Amino acid sequence: MSTPLRLLINGSRGRMGQALIQCATSIPDLTVSAEIDAGDDFAAGLQRSEAVIDFSHHATMEGVLAACVEAKRTLVIGTTGHSDSQIEAIHKAGKNIPIVFAPNYSVGVNTLFWLTRKATEILGPSFDLEVVEMHHRMKKDSPSGTAKRLAEILAETRELSYQNDTRHGRFGIVGERTQDEIGMHAVRGGDVVGDHTVIYAAMGERVELTHKASSRDTFALGALRASLWAHGRTPGVYDMQDVLGLH
Repeated sequence: MSTPLRLLINGSRGRMGQALIQCATSIPDLTVSAEIDAGDDFAAGLQRSEAVIDFSHHATMEGVLAACVEAKRTLVIGTTGHSDSQIEAIHKAGKNIPIVFAPNYSVGVNTLFWLTRKATEILGPSFDLEVVEMHHRMKKDSPSGTAKRLAEILAETRELSYQNDTRHGRFGIVGERTQDEIGMHAVRGGDVVGDHTVIYAAMGERVELTHKASSRDTFALGALRASLWAHGRTPGVYDMQDVLGLH
């Protein structure tokens, strides 16, 4: 029997951190060797761990990256809302260690990513594109990382620009919808874990692709799976599409 992978959970007292710790108990190939949150000794926890899953906050990203590169530790990044410079730093760190960097670790959501690309290819430019996401009232960033990735897939497939062609909500006299815009709408309320819908609307018909998460365990199990998959791999920046073999 192989030795379980020793895992540091960063952001251990948060909702996702608690889900990761609980779900890890059901996976024999994993053991949680360090539970780290604000004020804890990250360096000490890293010394007794082989891989890190970070669901803390994007503001701590540079420090986490530097520590993992120095210690040669596998890193799974679960935070969202990163700046362009932070994303650049992640890819720089990926030259030295294996990193899984994904906006969502749910197997179902990553299937939605794949289906979105295929549906966009099949339906073509005559369908208007809209993304609607809903999360719990305490979520701080908008749109969600998952919704942003869905819009990026739409833009890539239709040869549009996420930055220039995404319309974040509509208010007032905004004029008719253009053929190339991608509508993005964020809804907040209650304790919703995460709902995402991609809408394709044409004259006379509409196609909708929807994923609804009712438990954070789906994200936790995916991130734990990613840590096992990535450990020991060649340095690089991977995503859940790589982990699941969907590329």
